[in-house]
Amino acid sequence: MARLVIFGAGDIARLAHHYFTHDSPHEVAGFVVDRAFRNGDDFFGLPFTDAEDVTQRFPPGEYAMFVAISYAKMNAVRAEKYAAMKAAGYQLLSYVSSRCSYLSTTPPGDNCFILEDNTIQPFVTIGNDVTLWSGNHIGHDSTIEDHCFITSHVVVSGHVRVGTRSFIGVNATLRNSITIAPQTLIGAGSIIMKDTKEKGVYMPERAKLFSRSSDEIEL
Repeated sequence: MARLVIFGAGDIARLAHHYFTHDSPHEVAGFVVDRAFRNGDDFFGLPFTDAEDVTQRFPPGEYAMFVAISYAKMNAVRAEKYAAMKAAGYQLLSYVSSRCSYLSTTPPGDNCFILEDNTIQPFVTIGNDVTLWSGNHIGHDSTIEDHCFITSHVVVSGHVRVGTRSFIGVNATLRNSITIAPQTLIGAGSIIMKDTKEKGVYMPERAKLFSRSSDEIEL
């Protein structure tokens, strides 16, 4: 059991508080955001602290951290806060739902958020700071690299590699033995049958590659 501080104050932070409180041995002790975004002294009835002061209020030797931020800027914002809190000395905890079928013998990395009804097949590797929303299938021998966000009801077939900071929308399907390049954006309902290009944007209508890069898409 650890006393846990949640970085964030949006929907994902609220959900993280719920899941950690009701389905983990950890105790949520407070919340933290950048000073510019803090609008009170408490959140969910718990202390609400500036990130600039967090090590004084919640010392890393006494508290762990979970960075509860969305996929903004192709996961760059979450990756930045993850790196900053790790550099500050915090242990970054992961949440894996008790209702997830986690069949791989390799545990996920740190700061992962893996919700209910995910099926993680044997020999899967999940990196650091990965979000798997509810109801996904991650096929055997696949790898999800750091700072990815996979929404709901996504099918990742076997032997797939999903590159760092990628985003995969609801109901997307990835065929087996392909590579999703770093920072790929795959829209809801897309069917991906071959390797993608780095920072590529793929949507339905045969997952046509847009002319824009994922850097230009506002998530």
